[in-house]
Amino acid sequence: MKTIDLAAISVLSLAILACSSADANYEVVPLPQSIEYQDEEAFTLNSRTVITSDDQCQKEAEFLAEYIEELTGFRCKISSKERNNSINLCVSPAEFYCNVAEEEAVKEAYKITVNKDEVKIVGDSPAGVFHAVQTLRKSLPSQKTAKVQLKAVQIQDYPRFGYRSTLLDVSRHFFDVDYIKKFIDLLALHNMNYFHWHLTEDQGWRIEIKKYPELAEKASVRAQTVIGRQAEHNDYDGTPYGEGCYYTQEQVKEIVQYAKDRHINIIPEIDMPGHMIAALSVLPELGCTGGPYKVWERWGVSDDLLCVGKDATMDFCKDVLNEICELFPCNYIHIGGDECPKNRWAECPDCQKRIKDLKLHKTKAKSPEEALQGWFTREICDYLAQKGKTVIGWDEVLEGENIADNLVIMSWRGSAGGIIAAKREVPAIMVPNDYLYFDYYQTDNPKELEPLGIGGYVPIEKVYSLDPTAQIPQEYHSYILGVQANLWTEYIATEEHLEHMALPRMAALSELQWCERDKDYEDFLNRLRTFAQLYDRLNYNYAKYIFTQE
Repeated sequence: MKTIDLAAISVLSLAILACSSADANYEVVPLPQSIEYQDEEAFTLNSRTVITSDDQCQKEAEFLAEYIEELTGFRCKISSKERNNSINLCVSPAEFYCNVAEEEAVKEAYKITVNKDEVKIVGDSPAGVFHAVQTLRKSLPSQKTAKVQLKAVQIQDYPRFGYRSTLLDVSRHFFDVDYIKKFIDLLALHNMNYFHWHLTEDQGWRIEIKKYPELAEKASVRAQTVIGRQAEHNDYDGTPYGEGCYYTQEQVKEIVQYAKDRHINIIPEIDMPGHMIAALSVLPELGCTGGPYKVWERWGVSDDLLCVGKDATMDFCKDVLNEICELFPCNYIHIGGDECPKNRWAECPDCQKRIKDLKLHKTKAKSPEEALQGWFTREICDYLAQKGKTVIGWDEVLEGENIADNLVIMSWRGSAGGIIAAKREVPAIMVPNDYLYFDYYQTDNPKELEPLGIGGYVPIEKVYSLDPTAQIPQEYHSYILGVQANLWTEYIATEEHLEHMALPRMAALSELQWCERDKDYEDFLNRLRTFAQLYDRLNYNYAKYIFTQE
């Protein structure tokens, strides 16, 4: 019987690695705006390469050293002195803008110049340098190698949209702090700069509010959860869900800093006045009927809303938002505003008195109760404006009159809301459910290839085909701030399932958000095959069958 000398194999493997070399590939996802190859010698990245940075992007230098080690196995030293065989990082807005107007219009731009002696990265800001670092990271081969040849090149790049995000719903199903950080890393990998964090729902309240401790302690727990598709039956699992499943304020601060280090702003969503059953379960006096209420055990839309006819309800909303504003430095706060049936308000003496006092009348376009939601939205917008915050709401908030100056529309019921908003010169973000709801199936054969989901069909090719400014006259394009995808988690209970639904569709999303170029789906797929190797290396679960169904 032959014996295997593991030590000899290990030495041989190291020797082979020491001699190995691979080439970088700048055709990454999302594709840079301009890649110009130069007729010069290549740069050799190896264990002797040094990374240097100015004072503004030392954190980015550390990230780059980590990424290179992650992919190659060797870690570059970080130094303050430039020399041959170095990667040099710096911030220099003057290289991008001639005047203030240009700087306001385009941010996060960067340049990468590669020659035989150095890789020079210049950003208009530390965020620009960070995106350049991501591009360089994605250019490196996914297999470990002793050195990488980087062809001489000049890359100039900048984002098409200033708002690039994905929503994660942690209320229907909860994801812990470590996984939220991993999800933020995924956004950074795809050049996103916002994280929309959906923190409250009928099925669970997921953030600590000091003034109302029962929101986290009790409103986070539902007694049981509906099994399978509730449209088909109403069986429940009989198992409590959500005990301890909320984020403390200290954890929120930790996550906010983690995202900030990666140039990602976190937008908290506290849904109001609808989707508040969890809150009403511990504060029943804030509802129209007085309850009793319980944390919802099924999915869908409830008739019960906050009673906005009561001053106590308005005080509650402001109290919660006071703490949210303290925790989240982002200039945006999302207040939901979607899916608010008005039958409770129509029957509620307090709401009807508010309608009478405000002299809200029925019109051809809306009922007095719809006008009441418009009043509520403006009240919250005005309150948050005093705190320097801009409010985002789902497109239902367009139904009110006299849209507040600090209100951004998030168009989810198709693109119509965004089109209407832009033409009314109201800022909007495109999140059409028929293109960008990643909880929808991504295959036409879900029974064979995917776990049970909410339904719908959004293949990656459809994601890639979206034109966020279609049907909007050119003069109103600037009112479309950006693009976002949503991951609602009624049927997504595990990290593996979540990543399967997000990837690789998030790659198509990143191209919508970033690229100005004409679309070429076949070219995108070719680049995606290489990019997916990085998903493998980073242990992200993704829908691999997409590459076998072409």
